[in-house]
Amino acid sequence: MGSQFFEIHPINPQSRLIKKVADIVRDGGVIVLPTDSSYALVCRLDDKAAVDRIRQIRQIDERHLLTLLCRDLREVGSYARVDNAAYRMLKMATPGAFTFILQATREVPRRLSHPSRKTIGLRVPDNRIDQALLEELEEPLICTTVILPGEEDPLTEGYAIQERLEKLVDAVVDGGACGLLPTTVIDLTGKEPELVRSGRGDPALVGL
Repeated sequence: MGSQFFEIHPINPQSRLIKKVADIVRDGGVIVLPTDSSYALVCRLDDKAAVDRIRQIRQIDERHLLTLLCRDLREVGSYARVDNAAYRMLKMATPGAFTFILQATREVPRRLSHPSRKTIGLRVPDNRIDQALLEELEEPLICTTVILPGEEDPLTEGYAIQERLEKLVDAVVDGGACGLLPTTVIDLTGKEPELVRSGRGDPALVGL
């Protein structure tokens, strides 16, 4: 059976469709979701089988960090250690196209944090579809960019993703074209913030 396809309005997401997508995620589904950077493969945080499916689709191993998609800074604080300096930076840059690397708390399943450094990537997306789904689920989601094995660029159109992945995922949410640029990644685990990757988010926003 192929995946379900949902066209959801990027500004006014239809709540009945958001509820359907949420049910698929709750049932252990892997979905494709538009974000404020590029389309992402997404599943529940504590669903090991779904996380394994995402790694299989991308053909990435356990060393490749997956990112937590959070509703707001309160949710970030449950899964990462955030000191005052980090909190100020997060406040300036969220919601937005940034991924922050932080020390993981015990709330994060061990298999999802970096095995030696115990770090986790977190983001608060500036995307109404994401926010509506996170609100409906009342928990963060695991995500990684939709880049297929052997390719360098992410897929940017919902219909194209449906054609390529319909037998591998449970649902594709089409929220319009997404960009090619990934999030900007900032590591907050050292003494000073470090720009790891420049992407969609403007590092100048946080003084880098």
